[in-house]
Amino acid sequence: MKSNLKKLTAFTAASALTLSLAACSGGTDSTPTPTGSAAAENASTAEAGGATYTVAVVKQMDHASLDEIADAITARLDEIAAEEGVTIQYEVYSGQNDQTVLRQLGDQAIADGVDVLIPIATTAAQVMAVCAEESQTPVVFAAISDPAAADLTGFDYVTGTSDALDTNLIMDMIFAQNPEAAKIGLLYSLSEPNSTTPIADAKAYLDGKGVSYVEATANTNDEVIAAASSLIADGVDAIFTPTDNVIMAAELAIYEDLIAAGIPHYTGADSFVRNGAFATCGVNYTDLGAQTADLAYQAMTDGMSGMEDFYQVAGGIITVNTETAEALGLDYAVFEDMGEVVPVTTTLE
Repeated sequence: MKSNLKKLTAFTAASALTLSLAACSGGTDSTPTPTGSAAAENASTAEAGGATYTVAVVKQMDHASLDEIADAITARLDEIAAEEGVTIQYEVYSGQNDQTVLRQLGDQAIADGVDVLIPIATTAAQVMAVCAEESQTPVVFAAISDPAAADLTGFDYVTGTSDALDTNLIMDMIFAQNPEAAKIGLLYSLSEPNSTTPIADAKAYLDGKGVSYVEATANTNDEVIAAASSLIADGVDAIFTPTDNVIMAAELAIYEDLIAAGIPHYTGADSFVRNGAFATCGVNYTDLGAQTADLAYQAMTDGMSGMEDFYQVAGGIITVNTETAEALGLDYAVFEDMGEVVPVTTTLE
């Protein structure tokens, strides 16, 4: 178990449970091509004789949130290399939301002797934790909504950052915007551990308020489109989605239909909102990525002794898509007393 330790700025420590996952497969002959790399770019920043560290950044899949986090991690690693006079070599991989691919990436990274694994999102973190079990290579995960529920706590070689969602606040936003809302849609994937706790919290909130809800689940882009269509047909007044990677990857395919139906989509991350959803309240993923990189450097240089099971990144940022708000005829000024409101527009990527 990890013991008390220095806290990083904007982090709060949390508690521990245990991990039990199937073992990773053995080494592979081929590894998916990295989506980005920096094997030598920052070498010129190192002082003569400075240490060299190697990092594997493994995204669960490709979408705006995880891409933003990966970019922030690598940018901060470059800054650290320059500040500390060291060389940090890194490669960024995508697991394509496939556990087999993720296991190949983890196995290969361990075989290559990386100094730290930085998985982004829950499934990637679970797989990397198992792959590193024998070698005890540090695993510093990013953006895990509920590390304890994901069985990622209680291990001396695992730590990272959490973007735990304040579901009740997002529910409050729904009813601040529409006090007469009588039916809420819950759109999520059953394969996403990130969604389990927030969906349970949303149900408890709505039950307590006496408001009905309709669930629609999906595991592929086509299923997300069909699930969103079913919620439209059910006449929901608003839709809530947590930090669900499957739904996020399909947001661009559903947001116009939701707007046309007059249904605001409240979500767990600002990347949804930048892809057309109405609003969210959560963490800044660029900040989260930078803080994850700081933890990774600490793990590489000082070791994992004393590090907490995970560090909660401060949230409270309300992001609103102004184009979607205008199309829906909604006044987002009602959120100003609930947190810092950041207006954005739709980015088609």
